[in-house]
Amino acid sequence: MTIQQESITAASSRVTVETFLAHGRKRLSLTLLTGRQGLGTEIPEPTPNRPGLALTGFFDHFAHKRLQVIGLAEYAYLQGLPEAVRIARFEALFATKIPCLVFTRGLTVFPELFHLAEEAGIPVMQTPDETKIFVHNATFVLEELQAPCKKVHGTMLEVAGVGVFIEGEPGVGKSETALGLIMRGHALVADDLTNFRRSANGHIMAFASEVTRNYMEIRGVGILDVPAIFGVSAVRGEKQVDLVITLMHQTKELDNLDRTGMEEMTRDVLGMKIPQRIISVAPGRDLVNLVETAARQHKHKMQGGNAVETLDERIKRHHAGISRRED
Repeated sequence: MTIQQESITAASSRVTVETFLAHGRKRLSLTLLTGRQGLGTEIPEPTPNRPGLALTGFFDHFAHKRLQVIGLAEYAYLQGLPEAVRIARFEALFATKIPCLVFTRGLTVFPELFHLAEEAGIPVMQTPDETKIFVHNATFVLEELQAPCKKVHGTMLEVAGVGVFIEGEPGVGKSETALGLIMRGHALVADDLTNFRRSANGHIMAFASEVTRNYMEIRGVGILDVPAIFGVSAVRGEKQVDLVITLMHQTKELDNLDRTGMEEMTRDVLGMKIPQRIISVAPGRDLVNLVETAARQHKHKMQGGNAVETLDERIKRHHAGISRRED
């Protein structure tokens, strides 16, 4: 049986120097020194570049679309140049329209660079971090910012260590089911509106918006502060999406749904196939119990277990034994 559903898709995010600075200021210990008018410049490529050859005047194959990093080696070279030559090298570098320039190790920015950067509209920043550490961390920040992302209506939880996203029509019982799971000791990631992003290693990560993080809305009860009521262990900041649970009102189409679990269903989320279970909603059905069981079953399968195959083998052995006795 096939139930048609729209894929969750999104384009890659456009990352500006301002966005990078805002998200990486604390993690990368960045300080903006000059070139504020260039903060709207886009950083098209996520990997930082060390412009060693470009500073010598060789620009063939220069990665000008990347954030440029001045480390100890580049700084020592520039420091040994006459000021007039150093100015010419920076002018040539800025003429390529690089997004921004970062001095690592707390290196003192050359005085002449302030005027040049302001004139060219190139933001210049400084960090006390070692060059290799900054490059490593900056790459992660840029990849996270440039990863495809999407806001989707649904509730995300961690159930028995499994990242479970519950989706369905408004009023189908997503938040109420999530509340029941939280009361059983599982954890909330996001309620009602969940942010998805695809990580560099191909995983789909889910998290809440900053404004609504840790809060739930339950019809008839109101707004709940989850960690205040259930404790800090009842929430998670971010979780990988391992399973999509789709809650649907009982229909004749759902009556024909595969009951054994042999039919593998998936949900397309930002170009990745995520295992999916469709659970029908009807009076008397315990959705909390069903979702928790689906999550534990999925965890069992991820660990190599397969109840369908095991039962199938047992039935075959049983029939084979009967056949031998009859012979």
